[in-house]
Amino acid sequence: MKQKILKVQAEDNLIVAIADLKKGESVTLDGVSYTIAEDIPTKHKFAERHFDTGDRIVMYGVTIGKALKAIPQGARITIDNVGHSTDGYAERQAKLDWTRPDISRFADRTFFGYHRADGSVGTRNYWLVVPLVFCENRNIKTIEEIMLSKLGYAPEPKQIIDIDALINAYQQGADTDALLSSDVITDGRSEESSRVFSNVDGIKFLVHQGGCGGIRQDSEVLCRLLAGYIAHPNVAGATVLSLGCQNAQIPILEGALAAIAPDMDKPVYMLEQQQSVSERDFLAEAVKKTFVGLTIANKIERKPAPLKHLTLGLECGGSDGFSGISANPALGYTSDLLVALGGKAILSEFPELNGVEQELINRCETDDQAEKFATIMSRYAQRAEDAGSGFHMNPSPGNIKDGLITDAMKSAGAAKKGGTSPVKAVLDYTEQAESPGLNLLCTPGNDVESTTGLAGSGANLIVFTTGLGTPTGNAITPTLKMASNTKLAERMSDIIDINAGTIISGEDSIQTKGEELLELLISVANGEQTKAEILGQDDFIPWKRGISL
Repeated sequence: MKQKILKVQAEDNLIVAIADLKKGESVTLDGVSYTIAEDIPTKHKFAERHFDTGDRIVMYGVTIGKALKAIPQGARITIDNVGHSTDGYAERQAKLDWTRPDISRFADRTFFGYHRADGSVGTRNYWLVVPLVFCENRNIKTIEEIMLSKLGYAPEPKQIIDIDALINAYQQGADTDALLSSDVITDGRSEESSRVFSNVDGIKFLVHQGGCGGIRQDSEVLCRLLAGYIAHPNVAGATVLSLGCQNAQIPILEGALAAIAPDMDKPVYMLEQQQSVSERDFLAEAVKKTFVGLTIANKIERKPAPLKHLTLGLECGGSDGFSGISANPALGYTSDLLVALGGKAILSEFPELNGVEQELINRCETDDQAEKFATIMSRYAQRAEDAGSGFHMNPSPGNIKDGLITDAMKSAGAAKKGGTSPVKAVLDYTEQAESPGLNLLCTPGNDVESTTGLAGSGANLIVFTTGLGTPTGNAITPTLKMASNTKLAERMSDIIDINAGTIISGEDSIQTKGEELLELLISVANGEQTKAEILGQDDFIPWKRGISL
């Protein structure tokens, strides 16, 4: 008979339902039988034993909550009977006995990437057109309209919805019911025009709502983020549009670039509209310089590079009760493989590391890095509380509905993306990942703000695990989405690149799925498009940490 329940770690006192359980049903695990006290939906958990009020609730080997009332054995764990609680954290207690995974399958593998003058290697070759302030967003979009399709880069999201069919039906007198029942979904993509620059993978036009009006620190952080994008190995060069009077000044961006990439050898054109005689002249200059930059970028070709040049961003969003059991640990194993190969991995979303701080502190290679992590976490938590919120409010309605009922439970599963390797460096937002190995990057739990930060700190690939389905990507870094369950992978196959639900069904182990994922990442690094790229999911949202003035 197919297994219907599991326990993640031996010390846990919660049991996970991997199939719907009915009240009164008897289920067995490791020779122990449990009688289900109430209906338990798939992905949810039930009490392994009777809990009294205040008892510690354990999953993934850590405290994830406390009982708010007496909970009978076999009863479902919910937000009504369990509240958020964590173990807290203290000083580093060295835990560096890492067992490296077997990398023989990948040891001599390479990918075909774009080699930059500073020694980094990109998985894509993009040109950036970015504003220093939101006032330039309209000009960015105008340049996009002028250049993209003519150069063969229009996403051409082919008409996936046939609006003409609705117009024709309306003009022929169709009523409301007929209009609503019309089949307007089309298939296939429109024909793309041939690219003028065959070695340039695309032109990325970014817009944002920052650069002025907020605190000066936010504009400085924005400049550091944009510097990270311009210096990124996936970027060949950039056109930067400035109005002129905003907080995010060109010299601040130039200083940020000099700080993170002093030896950068890329064409970067910075234009200021308030120094131009007219908007048409300003746009014409931007288009001409961008075109010249593309001719330079087109001289770069893909060449072999060892896997140590991959920097993998580790992200999750729309998580469910299986995320921490299938997709996240599989991604964690991929992270360990890449680290063992000399590459870099970046674990983000600090609010979703709440409750596992001590484990990560112990994994830090130095006391200084451990102290930096603890300081950033405590400062972040305090700021959340000062705003009238807190990490305990992190789980979304979707998380809770699918079995993640406390932030500590969500965090313990989310941290599995970081595998088991030592922490080489702790980075605050916009700091660059320079150390081979696992890096911790402070970003919010907001999916797009976090992926934006991962790319800004140097990730040239991102894996985004999801249990509910999230249509997101990144403008410059290929983003693969990995489903935690097979139903999602089948239902939203247009956005999911790989399915980790086979771990739940027993068809795969965490190790085999992690290896499969690394194989797919190598293919993407070689140029294979992700679902997010095909759909044009070029999301970019800088993290604004201050108030508006």
